[in-house]
Amino acid sequence: MKIVIIGAGFTGIQLAKRLINEKNDVVILDNNEDVVRHAGNRLDCTVMQANGNNLENLEEAGIAKADALVCVTESDEINMITCSLVDAVYPSLLKIARVRNYDYYVNQSAAQKKHADTFAKNHRPLYGIDFMIHPDIEAAEAIVRAVEHGAITDVVTFGNSKYELSRIQIEKDSKFDGIIVKNIRSLTQKKFILVYVEQDDNTSLPSGDTVLHAGDSIGVLADRSDTQDLLKLCGTQIEELKKVALVGAGKIGTIVADRIMKKSRSSIFRKIFGGSTQKITQDFVIVDSDKSLCDQASERFPNATVFCADVTDEGFITEEGLDKFNLVICATHNHEMNMVVSAYLESLGVKKTVALVAHSAFSDIARKLGVDVVVPLRDTVVDSIMSHLRGKSVTGIHTISSGDFEIIECDLPSTSKMVGKPLKNISRPGEYLLLLVKKTGDSQYELPAGDTMLSGGDHLVLITKTGDKKILELFSGVE
Repeated sequence: MKIVIIGAGFTGIQLAKRLINEKNDVVILDNNEDVVRHAGNRLDCTVMQANGNNLENLEEAGIAKADALVCVTESDEINMITCSLVDAVYPSLLKIARVRNYDYYVNQSAAQKKHADTFAKNHRPLYGIDFMIHPDIEAAEAIVRAVEHGAITDVVTFGNSKYELSRIQIEKDSKFDGIIVKNIRSLTQKKFILVYVEQDDNTSLPSGDTVLHAGDSIGVLADRSDTQDLLKLCGTQIEELKKVALVGAGKIGTIVADRIMKKSRSSIFRKIFGGSTQKITQDFVIVDSDKSLCDQASERFPNATVFCADVTDEGFITEEGLDKFNLVICATHNHEMNMVVSAYLESLGVKKTVALVAHSAFSDIARKLGVDVVVPLRDTVVDSIMSHLRGKSVTGIHTISSGDFEIIECDLPSTSKMVGKPLKNISRPGEYLLLLVKKTGDSQYELPAGDTMLSGGDHLVLITKTGDKKILELFSGVE
């Protein structure tokens, strides 16, 4: 594929790197001389200093022969105008825009939902944008998923499937400490798949001879109703989250608070929080140093306690007893502070912490500092964009383990070499692992077995090394 990227900031560069690693033809534009020089030194692709919202510049970059346009500048308006401009001349080109303004995102979704019939009849997408990516929503949803599970693990979900992938750390003297993977089934009757193992800063797909040790982290795919049992086998103590604090009342914090307050009515949240809805909201605290944001939070969330204060102030922590909370979520725009505050509060006695960080390079650092759950903001954006650039058969991408591996959701074309073959005949140990299969016509996923036969139209979930194009081609029908 040929992809033109507008914006050579961190997200643009990370996206370009992944696309280049997959042997795509990439051109990246930015109007800032220093940014272009920096990108040129780091990327093996064409880097142009030019305004991306100028059609002549885009045509010089080869937009006429491109397969996709991705706009990730710092300006929502430039991203949207550029897509609209290109759509007027090259309507068949795939156009993706990162948009941070929540109103733009909501308005587009509402308009396309309200006028679904119109948009289904070859009507051009709103603003000429095929896919609008909102980073704050992506990150907020990841945080809320972690809270749903007691903030003890990173969680990847798959639509309405009952299965989920959880990252779990093995504790000393637990049932999993010292066991050989081929003997792991003897520990429980619960059905699950051991997806990956993180040992000594190295991530791999496990074999039967892999030995698990305390301090290792593993990825476990299981029915969500069985996740807590597996956590206990790994030595994780699950505690009620009766007192929760959210640090940051900005865009992401507001979305997180809104989701938590709404979800607190569900049975799963009542179980985690250990009380009624009223008790949950009484023990939900929001902290921010910006008075205007605090005023807005107080008005929006009347059942929460809002403090306008500096969370790094030891006096405030002691006076309000923040160190006695079960969970603190740090979701400010200052990602470094999120890590430091989370680690500091854990050292004071906070049971669980969740920190929003810039990208996956900080994930390992944050975990070594003691942070329980780390959400890399920019990686969620790149994953979302990549899921739209892998072809029509790919419907989702989830990067895991600091970016070493990725979970791919895809539809199996009838032209794939995998069609009509049992899984045991097409396995490639160490290269990929098929996790879930949803057969054509079925509404539910199933865990595959060695004799599972694949058919055209099946929806698959698999894990492979990030950027391993040959594995994707095996399932895409590409010769």
